[in-house]
Amino acid sequence: MSQRLSGRVALITGASRGIGAAVARLFAREGAHVILMARSKAGLEEVDDQIRAAGGEATLMPFDLTKIDDLEALGPTILERFGKLDIFVANAGVLGTLTPVSHSKMKDWKDTWTTNVLANVQMIRTLEPLLKASDAGRAMVVGSGIGLNPTAFWGEYGVSKSAAMFLFQTWAEETRQTNLRVNVVRPGIVDTEMLAKAYPGGAQGIGKKLRTPDEVAPMFLELALPSCERHGELAEPEDYGL
Repeated sequence: MSQRLSGRVALITGASRGIGAAVARLFAREGAHVILMARSKAGLEEVDDQIRAAGGEATLMPFDLTKIDDLEALGPTILERFGKLDIFVANAGVLGTLTPVSHSKMKDWKDTWTTNVLANVQMIRTLEPLLKASDAGRAMVVGSGIGLNPTAFWGEYGVSKSAAMFLFQTWAEETRQTNLRVNVVRPGIVDTEMLAKAYPGGAQGIGKKLRTPDEVAPMFLELALPSCERHGELAEPEDYGL
């Protein structure tokens, strides 16, 4: 069976656990060399072990995305090391504090905004030349229904996710005449540590289908394929029969 991402180089943020780790494992199985970025070196090493045990290839890049000035060098670093970049998955994100806006702290807003929005702005700036140089550059950001539907107490996360989705849709408008395809992935309710933090009593009571990271990873694969023509769209589980 041919590997659909053979020869491609993919950067995945937040790759130490959850959706990012699942996407990294799947991309590696499909032949991509995956660059794993996250704050947790131990988490990255665990995912790396899983990838290598399955015969895949990965490079670890421990990094704190709040250091946005240092991100400027990311594109040149990847170019020097790998000679190209074909796929960018902007998965990393933080929940922020679940509280009424009137009770929220500016520090929490700044921290959430920096990771969920400004880091992605900086990564677009530094990675776009590489992705445009690819014969089939692909980029996607993890969106959220909370960013589409205002929800009480979720202000920090919802506003930042709304901005991140708008950011990538704007980027898509700017790159329509290129080989780059940019999309937003709204994976729905996924069983991750972030979900557990948001719903300590369990997510069963929210009345929506709970999916695992491995179940939603194929959505990202479809958008990463050189054959994918979707651009500037919001991809949802229902699009893929999930």
